[in-house]
Amino acid sequence: MIDAYLDIETTGLSRWYHQITVIGIYLVDRRASSLVQLVGDGVSEQALLQALQGVRMIFTYNGSRFDLPFIRTRLDVDLTTMFNHHDLMYDCWRRNLTGGLKAVERTLGIPRQLADINGRDAVILWRRYERYADRNALSLLLRYNSEDVTNLKILRERLSLFGRME
Repeated sequence: MIDAYLDIETTGLSRWYHQITVIGIYLVDRRASSLVQLVGDGVSEQALLQALQGVRMIFTYNGSRFDLPFIRTRLDVDLTTMFNHHDLMYDCWRRNLTGGLKAVERTLGIPRQLADINGRDAVILWRRYERYADRNALSLLLRYNSEDVTNLKILRERLSLFGRME
């Protein structure tokens, strides 16, 4: 069975007024892993469900409050009714690891090549790509998103060292 580590990038924090710019999905099974990134016009219900075909469990960080509701509102897809979902943020909280994903990564020593980029920067990178066709901005945004989803797997592994995840 396949596990999916999912993270979205958006044009802002409101799921009613802003758009999803990237859906990153890191697919992992016993034999292999692969990265799927739906970008811009490629962000659709059909593309998302196709990317998640065969998935057993979706892992997110704050996905219960941000990613999955955003997807439900913007794409009319309720992933919680179609897949098992595990929000790693709550496992972190139970271990007194608070803050956003990047803060938890720093605490646990999970490295990041793009440590100086955050969600606000992701919005700016998308705007540069959209307005000026800046391919470097898009490339940086996709690398940032890739680090988010691949680090979710590392976070899950680190948390399992602390004992059973609930």
